[in-house]
Amino acid sequence: MYDPEANKYGGADYSQFDNTMAFSDSSIRAGFIRKVYAILLGQLVITMAFICFFLYCEPVQEYARNHVGLFYGALAVTFVTMIAMACCESVRRQFPTNMIFLTICEGYLLGAVSSVYNKDEVLMAVGITAVVVLAITIFAFQTKYDFTMMGGFLFVALIILICFGFLMIFFHSRVLSVVYASLGALIFAMYLVYDTQIMMGGGKMYSISPEEYIFAALNLYLDIVNLFLYILQIISAARGD
Repeated sequence: MYDPEANKYGGADYSQFDNTMAFSDSSIRAGFIRKVYAILLGQLVITMAFICFFLYCEPVQEYARNHVGLFYGALAVTFVTMIAMACCESVRRQFPTNMIFLTICEGYLLGAVSSVYNKDEVLMAVGITAVVVLAITIFAFQTKYDFTMMGGFLFVALIILICFGFLMIFFHSRVLSVVYASLGALIFAMYLVYDTQIMMGGGKMYSISPEEYIFAALNLYLDIVNLFLYILQIISAARGD
């Protein structure tokens, strides 16, 4: 999605100061933000429905366990769809087909993952994530500090997190699991601030084009999904499950 120092998924129209005029009209900016959050809300509602379906429907859990190929298939489709949306403007503009397809796959993945954990852990993670996302969003809108200049730092942090994740395959430790999940939650909390401010535009070092509301919603959705998964890992590891 990016300018190597400006964002993490590649492809959208990010530029330094270039979109200032596009966001100079407050009505354009407000309309853009409304579209982004409307799409994001729809994605989160669908995803939560999948999670509840997997948590409270035993036959669905059993079916998912007996058909692991569906999980990996959904994972592959998710990655391919995200890459296509990041790299191809024509794919990004095929709304709502692209977002529905991606959200259903992500919902299935999160539902399958959540079914492995205890119900109370998942619900606790959902509640904590909701509070954290609300607090971070308010902070991103209110703070005078420009987090959009931190794209390079966050990208490096993400690479370190990925390397840490590979090491976790070989070193199993409850303490390391908590540290890894905490680091992941922190990085994606910062990414949520970063992507929120890039969406806001208006005076920030980097901003996204008003036409890229699909891409802006995708960024926020992925930030929230990853934040939820890491918070869920923290809760599970802390409880010794």
